[in-house]
Amino acid sequence: MSPATTGHARPEPYPTAGPGDVVQRQQLLRVRGRSVAWAPPLLLLVAIAVADYNTTGEFRIISWIVLVPGIAAALCGVWGTAVFAVLAMGTYTLVDSAWPHQFQAGLPDFILVALGGVLATLACVVRVRGERRALHMRDVTDTVRRTVLRPLPPGWGGLEHAGMYLTADTQARVGGDFYDIQPGPHGTRVLVGDVQGKGLGAVETAAVLLGTFREAGFHEADLATVADRLEARMARHRAYTAALGRAEGDRFATAVLLGFPADEDGVVDTVVFGHEPPLAVSPSGVRHLTAAGGLPLGYRDLAPGPPPVRRVGLGADETLLVVTDGVTEARDRDGRFFKVAEEVRRAVAADPRLTAPARLVNVVRDRTLRHCRGRLADDTTAFAVRRARGAGAERREGGRSPL
Repeated sequence: MSPATTGHARPEPYPTAGPGDVVQRQQLLRVRGRSVAWAPPLLLLVAIAVADYNTTGEFRIISWIVLVPGIAAALCGVWGTAVFAVLAMGTYTLVDSAWPHQFQAGLPDFILVALGGVLATLACVVRVRGERRALHMRDVTDTVRRTVLRPLPPGWGGLEHAGMYLTADTQARVGGDFYDIQPGPHGTRVLVGDVQGKGLGAVETAAVLLGTFREAGFHEADLATVADRLEARMARHRAYTAALGRAEGDRFATAVLLGFPADEDGVVDTVVFGHEPPLAVSPSGVRHLTAAGGLPLGYRDLAPGPPPVRRVGLGADETLLVVTDGVTEARDRDGRFFKVAEEVRRAVAADPRLTAPARLVNVVRDRTLRHCRGRLADDTTAFAVRRARGAGAERREGGRSPL
């Protein structure tokens, strides 16, 4: 499982796969930051040469030296493998002829060692090309992930925040869960959601919704209008995919939309699109945030009209926690669901400092993985947010930012 748990540090440069970034397996073969991938094949070469030199009669193991370039092909680069192939041939010639009056393996085994070195070098070329291709695909995936889950600066929009994201597919690195914060002149808006389904279609839908949220969340004064824009964009995207002939016409998304008004600190506006309501976590306990329930995004035709918006009070020491169904539907060995509210309540009762966003999402991550023994059935996201102390000036500054 590859967790993406962050306090959202400042954005890093996008990674690129260059010719030198081809030896991921060497990360385990380092001493004080230096690669020692050459050590195993070298030790094997020396061991075979010494063992053969100290044997007599017709028992010769020098031909085993053909294994050396094969080991190097799995651990070293192309040039390193070629060097070991040459060393293997040279060592074979030297050791095999050291005792001219005894049995010698001779030319046939030398040809075997030489052929093994050539084949090992070619195999290394194929392996390195595959690694470069895999690194390039990883870079593409990371770019997509940064689009859906873009890095958020600390204190963005006057909020302390932290997010945890785990993919059910450990190789995918990105899925249909999403979250973002958008500061603007009318306050700071937060969106957390989960697109139905998996694969690139779910990622595409998440990116579409986030693009709309980032624009509407900045420009629109009314949170209900932001919610309406999200619903309209979902309908347009479904029509678009249907026109392409893709079987995604029934795709929907559950989400929680939060609005922290610029002119009032002790409240939060909420819109729930078929999602689990947020939890308000404080040192004194955990409560479900009272929020009007609505249908998921994509089902507006079943309930026409503007989505319900509810303003609720929020204590200065309360942190809002939103999780996706990867958390709430995690099962243990007996098939019991993970009860996030109870687990968070126990954790906070034992240590009130766990209400801090970064610590809170770590608690949710660790206890979810422990509950399901690391076997996630769905993408898993937890996002925690609360107002920062003295955030008024920062919110006004964020309101002038178009990001």
